[in-house]
Amino acid sequence: MTTRRPSEKLLALATRAGFEVEWQDAHHNVQHVPPQTLATLLDRMGLPCANATEIRHSASALEAELSGRRLPPLMTAVIGRGIALPAAAVRSGSHYRIELESGAIIDGRFTAPKGEQALLAPIDEAGYHTLVINEQRMTLAVAPPRCYTVADAWRTLQDGQDAEAPPLWGIAAQLYGLRRVGDGGIGDYTALAQLAELGAKRGAHALAVSPTHAMFSAQPERFSPYAPSSRLWLNVTHIDPAAVFGADAARAALAAATADGDNAWARNEALPLIDYPHATPLKLKVLRALYQQFNAGERAQHSAHALEFHGFCERAGRALEDHARFEALQAAQLARGGDGHWRNWPDALRDPRSPEVDAFAAAQRDEVDFYLFMQWLAARGLSHAQHTAREAGMAVGLIADLAVGCDSAGSHAWSYPDDMLQHVSVGAPPDLFNQAGQSWGLTTFSPRAMRTQGFAAFIDMLRAAFAHAGGIRIDHILGLRRLWLVPDGESARNGAYLRYPLEDLLRLIALESWRHRAIVIGEDLGTVPPGFRERLDEHGIDGIRVLWFEGAPDGVGFKAPRDWDRFAVGTTTTHDLPTVAGWWRGSDIQWRNRIGQTLARADGRDPEQVALEERAEQRGQLWRAFQQAGVAAPQVEPPSADDAPVDEALAFVAATPGPLVTFPLEDLLGLAEQPNLPGSIDEHPNWRRRMTLPVDAMFDDAAFSDRLLAVERARRAAAGADGAVASSSSSSKLSSEPDTPS
Repeated sequence: MTTRRPSEKLLALATRAGFEVEWQDAHHNVQHVPPQTLATLLDRMGLPCANATEIRHSASALEAELSGRRLPPLMTAVIGRGIALPAAAVRSGSHYRIELESGAIIDGRFTAPKGEQALLAPIDEAGYHTLVINEQRMTLAVAPPRCYTVADAWRTLQDGQDAEAPPLWGIAAQLYGLRRVGDGGIGDYTALAQLAELGAKRGAHALAVSPTHAMFSAQPERFSPYAPSSRLWLNVTHIDPAAVFGADAARAALAAATADGDNAWARNEALPLIDYPHATPLKLKVLRALYQQFNAGERAQHSAHALEFHGFCERAGRALEDHARFEALQAAQLARGGDGHWRNWPDALRDPRSPEVDAFAAAQRDEVDFYLFMQWLAARGLSHAQHTAREAGMAVGLIADLAVGCDSAGSHAWSYPDDMLQHVSVGAPPDLFNQAGQSWGLTTFSPRAMRTQGFAAFIDMLRAAFAHAGGIRIDHILGLRRLWLVPDGESARNGAYLRYPLEDLLRLIALESWRHRAIVIGEDLGTVPPGFRERLDEHGIDGIRVLWFEGAPDGVGFKAPRDWDRFAVGTTTTHDLPTVAGWWRGSDIQWRNRIGQTLARADGRDPEQVALEERAEQRGQLWRAFQQAGVAAPQVEPPSADDAPVDEALAFVAATPGPLVTFPLEDLLGLAEQPNLPGSIDEHPNWRRRMTLPVDAMFDDAAFSDRLLAVERARRAAAGADGAVASSSSSSKLSSEPDTPS
């Protein structure tokens, strides 16, 4: 018998744990992950392997989890399909009981031959049901075959009539950048509600929003919406202090917050870029004064608002309490000159369940309650925006953005230490555009913990994302299949792909989608594995198609609108890409050269000039595509670089056959600058740009209004040309019909 070397055992353990020990780079070359990288990443997953003994013990522990000798805490299934249980966990002849969410009971007996998988009969009711076998209890998450879709949302709007959905359109907005008189310099939920209502009146049926995840109240300099403190709670800087208690109470709070409150508030509003280090602390001071007024008045008198606040905290439970405690703890640590990262706090404060944390919360109860109070106001504001959207006639309403991860220094990682990957960063391997790879400083759930904890943290996150929205956009949805992980302190090159339980995650998304009656969009841009988009479509998840990436099949020019994906959401651009005006002008090229992202050329030519010449050729190709699609006048030369054909670009995308198209406000306003320039931090004003007009003034602007009218007409024309979208985007009725096998 041959004894396996430690390196072979390490590779076997890594593979069993879900790591891809080799991967294909952007040049299609096979790369092998160094053993030391695998050992480090395994250790971060709770599988130490510094020597042969540790490898053996970790392999044994992992095998016990994966062998199927015990039922897992949760298994997923699909309506109308048989459910296979691990053979080792079930004895033939054993009785079982299924307690359905509806209260119904299904009793049965297993009859599978010894050694074969035990099968449960198909369940025709979606939900989280309980399976009882002897002394073992587990959850059966039975999902519909597909998510709730745009077609389903349209039927709901039509009071359940089996009407086919026309091609719908919506607006995409960076929430922080919205302007409203009285907002204090940061876009708020009241401005979002205004945008939803006014957009709906012009025919919009969706409003896609930048992430509203909770940030760091004590660290206003950390403001990237894609690096949140927690994906369970909300960004309190978007609260309108007047929304709940009225303008008089807000004015009184501003006066109590600072002697120069009115002037400081107005100065922040007038800025073209958000000044987070000044605007955020001022907003929090006002909210703190509002909280003190609430405590002294309504809370003391047990008013309706006070009872609502109490009920909100009761329903949110320990998860919200943990977030509030973290916020108070971090503020206290920073005030004492300590560190903002919880891993550098005193040992006792790193554990959310420690007696010391309980003692802190008891001693600082009023402070902790302040953070609870802000979450209540934020939830009220975002919920109001969604209700406004629906009441104004939108079929979908708000589409929330679910970030791919959260900051490892934040409350989510502190509150869920057993569920989150620790001391690693999500990122990307080296590619043609970034030869050093990327390490984003974000963490996310451990797939091992997902299995052992019954996917509880993932389900909690989904419910938080769906709570105040008619849909969600899942950022980097490829991460449901695998993520590139980099050990802390290492180069992004020294990482590895970790696989995730894709089928389980897709089923849970479908189940929560239907429970919340909300659509799901997956950001599937970049290098997409073969068959992945087909899997998304099978589950009723729409992908995203962006004008700049929709090249013609022959590699020259751009696809005609009719050739775009019928099962994806079309758009002119995204927050990470140039606007129509910026692309046409070459602003993105100039910015990248300005901040040092342009690589020198071997031929010695100026790389910026070469890129601008290539862009000029692409402009001609895009203009010809516009002409062929009938949205630009024939036999007319392309406009100059400074005269972008924004209207033509909007009409072009509006003519695509997807169930929904969305248009960023930047393009509807004809702006040149993009919200974010990937790979930059301070060199470009990421996540700081404010709209040039307040929301209500936008709709009084002739050019903006004309573009909305043109988009509405173009979508109606698309319906006339291609028929209703529902005919190409399958319905997801809750039924027992199985979906296509994957």
